[in-house]
Amino acid sequence: MAATVSDQSALRAHLDCTANLGRYVLRNVRLHTATTRTDAATAAGNAFFLADVNVENGRILAITPAQPHILAAGNADLPSIDAGGRVALPTFVDCHTHLDKSHILPRTPAADGTFDGALAATRSDRTARWSADDLGKRIDFALRSAFHYGTSAIRTHLDSQPPQGRISWPLFTELRQHWHGRIALQGSCLFPIDMARDDTVLRDIAERVANAGGILGAVAYPVPDIDHLLDRMFHAASQYGLDLDFHADETADPAADALRRIAETALRSSFEKKITVGHCCSLAMQEPSVVDATLDKVAAAGINVVALPTCNLYLQDRRTDGTTPRWRGVTLLHEMKRRGIAVALASDNTRDPFHAYGDLDMLETFRLGTRALHLDHPHGDWIRTVCTTPAQVMRLDGHGVIAAGQPADLILFEGRSWSEVLSRAESNRIVIRNGSPISTPLPAYTELDALEGLAPG
Repeated sequence: MAATVSDQSALRAHLDCTANLGRYVLRNVRLHTATTRTDAATAAGNAFFLADVNVENGRILAITPAQPHILAAGNADLPSIDAGGRVALPTFVDCHTHLDKSHILPRTPAADGTFDGALAATRSDRTARWSADDLGKRIDFALRSAFHYGTSAIRTHLDSQPPQGRISWPLFTELRQHWHGRIALQGSCLFPIDMARDDTVLRDIAERVANAGGILGAVAYPVPDIDHLLDRMFHAASQYGLDLDFHADETADPAADALRRIAETALRSSFEKKITVGHCCSLAMQEPSVVDATLDKVAAAGINVVALPTCNLYLQDRRTDGTTPRWRGVTLLHEMKRRGIAVALASDNTRDPFHAYGDLDMLETFRLGTRALHLDHPHGDWIRTVCTTPAQVMRLDGHGVIAAGQPADLILFEGRSWSEVLSRAESNRIVIRNGSPISTPLPAYTELDALEGLAPG
């Protein structure tokens, strides 16, 4: 009979011992049809179902309907553990972060929670302190946090305006190799789009990104020649064979329409690579007819959209007169999804002037997104926004889904329903990588004290 373990700590210990045997069955685990590829997903619609997961040498051999009290034929000799109906999800995929900015908040006292204040404070810190050593230690700290929480892939934007690109990109390639097999890292350059007017600057950045296997990106904001600059970005991406990833419309101003312009540029250029756009906040402030026209073009262009609820709730409609914000600051995911637009959620900034909090925990992001964006009643397949969909955006086969033949990478929660999983921090979650529970602790903030300005004052 399968051993049933009610205590999460005891279950972790039992899994650790069993995984060492090389082959086992995790029984009576609650999987979701939206994030599982198997014939066992017999539940109608987007729902949980109980299954047994057969693991051998770190990979999933089979997923079958749960048989909590009867050993499957031919598996009588396999060690097995009864998960008691706990929810298991794929490891998280975080497709929009800023690892290079992470944890600089303590040394940016001028940051005031506004977007303009964040720009100025970050620019000052970057100019004064962003050496390879400083970046390397802060980024590694952030990655260890993400790994602890169950993230297996991250795309980070890297400030790439000269001379920072010459520091950040070589370091990024080293970190990507160091983290290979634990977190799949992608890099997307980030610079103000008006810098694309300079042929030399745009060429140098695009070449650096291409040589590092990265993504070409910029902050698209209202400038008189925005359409011309977008044409230049798309041309450079086509020339170097790069996907595109833009920041756009991170404002409450309804006149901000970079998302529409990006879609129009994609359509007239017949761009064939992937295009991702993050934020798109102003869309929620526009007239319905304007929204419809924009989203029709976004859908036709096949653009992916990433919402960043933690950062946008923090920055958007921030008022300096002591009054309460009037809107959530997030974009129109429901309207996008109904049109077949691929939508994702991501962490964005972590303990920096753009978002003073966070720890790269995608469960926190999904929990906040569910509440702020009303991704419930029904929950449907929204869980795909933090695993399956961003994996597709990042072209990562084998990530964001639980399936036979894939590595046994999953997160086993204490909760047995969405209400239970999303009501607590799930600090006792069990992150399983290649069939074995990880034991990597969260890094202590004291590790950052040695970096200039990061020790408490």
